[in-house]
Amino acid sequence: MQQPHPPRRPRSPPSSGFTLIEVLIALFILALMASMSWQGVDMVMRTRNAAQTRLDELLRLQSAMAQWEIDLRSIYDPAFITNKLLVPAWHFDGRTVRLVRRQSEGPVLVTWSLQDGQWKRWSSPVLTDTEKLQKAWIDSWQNLGTEPGTLIALRGLRAWHLIACYQPNNCGNALSTGDQQQGDSTKPQVAGMASDALPIMVRLILELDPAGGHSGKLVRDVRLIHP
Repeated sequence: MQQPHPPRRPRSPPSSGFTLIEVLIALFILALMASMSWQGVDMVMRTRNAAQTRLDELLRLQSAMAQWEIDLRSIYDPAFITNKLLVPAWHFDGRTVRLVRRQSEGPVLVTWSLQDGQWKRWSSPVLTDTEKLQKAWIDSWQNLGTEPGTLIALRGLRAWHLIACYQPNNCGNALSTGDQQQGDSTKPQVAGMASDALPIMVRLILELDPAGGHSGKLVRDVRLIHP
C-alpha cells in the first residue's frame, strides 16, 4: 500500500528588509549629505557675519564723519560777542583739536583726539559763563580719554592730519601726530596764520592701521561759514 506523502509546507515570501551593507551605505550617504549641508550653512553664516561687521563699520564711520562735520560747522567764537579773546575758538596741537561749539543752551567745548589708535570725542557740559569756559579749555589739556562724556568715534587708526585753509589760496598742513610729542602744548602756526584764527575749510585725513585689518586713508573736506 502506497504511503501518503506528507503535506508540503507553503514557501514563505522573500524577505523585503535591508541587508546590513545596504543600511551602512545609506547611513554613509546621509552623513555625507549632512556634512555638505552643514558646510553650506556655515559658509552662509560666515558671509552674513562678515557683511554685518562691514555694515557696522560703515555706519560707525558715517556717524563719526557726520559728527565731525557738525562740530566744525558749529564753531562759535566768543570774541565776536565779547570783543576780547577768551579762548581760541579753534586750535590743533597735533594730537587734539579743541573747538568751542555753539548750542541753543550755550557754548560747549569739544575735543577730538587720537589716543592708542582710537579717535575720541569729548564734549564738556554747557558753559554758562566765561570763567567756566576758560577753565574747561585749560583742563582739556590734561584729558586722558577716560573723562565722562568721552566717546570712541573710530578704532584702528594710525595717525591723522589736518589741512586748514584761511583764504582760498592760503592753505597749509596743520600739525600731524608725528610732528609733536604727546602733551606738547606749543601752539602751531598754519600757513603763516595764528592757530587761533578760524579756517574757512578743513581737510581731515585719517590713516588706517593695517594691523586693524584695514589700510589706506580716509579724507573729508568741511567748509566752514562764519558770521
